[in-house]
Amino acid sequence: MRGFVYAAALKLGLGSVVALAALALTLVGSALAQVLVDLELVLAVDVSLSMDLDEQRLQRDGYIAAFRDAEVQKAIASGPHGRIAVTYMEWAGPSVQNVVVPWMVIDGPAAAHTLADKLEAQPISRARMTSISQGLVFAAQLFDSSGAKGIRRVIDVSGDGPNNAGPLVTLVRDQVVAQGIAINGLPILLKKPASFFDIADLDVYYRDCVIGGAGAFMIPIRERFEFKTATRRKLLLEIAGSPSPRLIPAQLREPVSGGDCTFGEQQWRRYLDTGPN
Repeated sequence: MRGFVYAAALKLGLGSVVALAALALTLVGSALAQVLVDLELVLAVDVSLSMDLDEQRLQRDGYIAAFRDAEVQKAIASGPHGRIAVTYMEWAGPSVQNVVVPWMVIDGPAAAHTLADKLEAQPISRARMTSISQGLVFAAQLFDSSGAKGIRRVIDVSGDGPNNAGPLVTLVRDQVVAQGIAINGLPILLKKPASFFDIADLDVYYRDCVIGGAGAFMIPIRERFEFKTATRRKLLLEIAGSPSPRLIPAQLREPVSGGDCTFGEQQWRRYLDTGPN
């Protein structure tokens, strides 16, 4: 080893060797500095124009209320490490992904309330198109900057429509799951299908085309009051890491979309070719 260092010093110069050694120590220190957590969680929230401002406010308020909830805080504290890492992002079309609250370690009620307060203080953005797939790509990349090392990694995606832009959602889902990341869903079905892009069985679409990975599940929202109850329940299940049925609590039925995971893309092409009629 001494001979190697001496040879390196002769070849690169002592200054270069010192710089390399310093870099190595920095990298080791960074790895050791990672906070051990029970869960690294990306909350990926749909802000496409198909959701009106009132629905988007209800969606945001559901997460705010959940992190202020004593049972959610208790669940976080009950894990092996007693803490989780969370970031909150919004997505819409292929080029629209924004981090609203950067990574935070939630290790008690004070940190949970701080996250809720930060989320409450931020404006809600809106944008065109629905690219669940590009939202998942962006969300998966966020784990590289979490500063934490979790027992589990989860992306929690909510939305009110199928993927209609960007990569095919099933291809991205499979790539994300292959990285050891689970994808859970919160499909929003408040409105009866009225527009060209609506899908009546969005819960089935999320089950078949979006969620995936170990213990993956989804909880549909069908009524406005369920934003708070479903979001809270979903977070409790994610924090606990409990195995859950893939569809909660809707009954499986014949999919209106024909079970085709490209339904959204096909509808968009039809719209471009012929218009909404």
